[in-house]
Amino acid sequence: MIKLAAKYILALDQGTTSSRAILFDRDSNICAAAQQEFEQYFPYQTWVEHDPEEIWRTQLLVLRKAISQVKGGENEIAAVGITNQRETTIVWDRESGQPVANAIVWQDRRTATFCEKLKQTDGAMIKQKTGLIVDAYFSASKLHWILNHIDGAREKANAGKLAFGSVDSWLIYKLTGGKEHLTDVTNASRTMLYNIHSCQWDQELLEIFDIPASMLPKVVDSSGVFCHTDAAVFGKSVPISGIAGDQHAALFGQMCGLPGMLKNTYGTGCFMMMNTGAQVVDSQNNLLTTIAWSMNGKVNYALEGSVFIAGAVVQWLRDGLGLIKTSKDIEALAKTVKDNGGVYFVPAFTGLGAPYWDSSARGTITGLTRGSTAGHLARAALEAIAFQSADALQAMQADSGILLNELRVDGGASVNDLLMQFQADLMQIPVVRPGIVETTALGGAYLAGLAIGFWDSVEQLEKQWRIDARFDPEMAADEARALSRNWKRAIKCAQNWHE
Repeated sequence: MIKLAAKYILALDQGTTSSRAILFDRDSNICAAAQQEFEQYFPYQTWVEHDPEEIWRTQLLVLRKAISQVKGGENEIAAVGITNQRETTIVWDRESGQPVANAIVWQDRRTATFCEKLKQTDGAMIKQKTGLIVDAYFSASKLHWILNHIDGAREKANAGKLAFGSVDSWLIYKLTGGKEHLTDVTNASRTMLYNIHSCQWDQELLEIFDIPASMLPKVVDSSGVFCHTDAAVFGKSVPISGIAGDQHAALFGQMCGLPGMLKNTYGTGCFMMMNTGAQVVDSQNNLLTTIAWSMNGKVNYALEGSVFIAGAVVQWLRDGLGLIKTSKDIEALAKTVKDNGGVYFVPAFTGLGAPYWDSSARGTITGLTRGSTAGHLARAALEAIAFQSADALQAMQADSGILLNELRVDGGASVNDLLMQFQADLMQIPVVRPGIVETTALGGAYLAGLAIGFWDSVEQLEKQWRIDARFDPEMAADEARALSRNWKRAIKCAQNWHE
């Protein structure tokens, strides 16, 4: 490939609570960045929605802010890579381009009862085809709900007038001026409509969820020149050459290219993913089997442990209880006490994900005494993130048969040294934080840049990966096991709260 003169890859990182845009140079350095939070809507208990137009407006805003920070602006953008919150479901009118309803967010639990019934009848078949456990987390039941509850949606869908997509598809549709309706294999694999073995939309699954095939986007690799932006976005046409769900992009950005390598991303939720290479590993411990990425038609698979509430518990302490003013304040507050004082916090605000998959569980705090303080609650909240991740790691080791010897970490909460040290202590393996913790965006940039020759090879990128900090276990193994036993008791309370 001919090396391009443009200096940067633009990564659009559309997350659950904010939209970001980051410019990376050829040395993987962040050269400009912008971020904008957007509104979270909770119309009913357990419902979570976003405004698709606000997602687009904030993404466009930060895109332009980031570009304005570098000399040459849009003329220095070689390509665009897109990473996104997965499973969040958007349906729009093909004629008007307008969404028919708010986006139903991956955290939303309105279809939990429907999914519990479906799990009993078709759960084994669906898991075999998709690698997913039947749950309200995934897109299919959300799409089914929209078609059955939004006036006129079913009729329009049957007439081929509606389009469905996760957030990547929506952004591509908007970036291309309504010309393209695409997704990549990673996002497709999270819909519960995609067969991860044949790498095709599955007709039997479409029939189960009563979804017209005409609504679905075309599925492409994670890396390749798929389409170009409308000239109105940048003032010129720019290739969109990388697409991946956020956790898949983070795995790639962490350079976990070999089977057995794993990362954990600490965001709104917490997502541990391990590369299994060309092998599809059928989890026996309630993990998900998913597509890691696809390049040049070659598919890599992964095991994943999905934790629904991680950084969101810190946001709750900030916004719900007012214990802290900013999310960064959580570490200082937690350090005001030497330990959790016997307080355990299970943040099952939207049920429990892997390895429990209990939609009826609810947030629970145990072990409170008159001596409990805000510091104990803050520490328990941070420790809950680590406990949930340790549960996923234990299941991952059992499924893979691999004794895991290192965890690479990224995401906003990975900069919290107290949390990272506790994570290493609890898991009894080293935790490694890279020089760039924005590895979700970095992975999207890498996928885009490799497709156009901005970078020559994956091997070149592996040499650029560097360590910022390493946290080795300091806690005795017996003490870590005792803490885990207490955590398991708290989990049982969260699962039995309604009895």
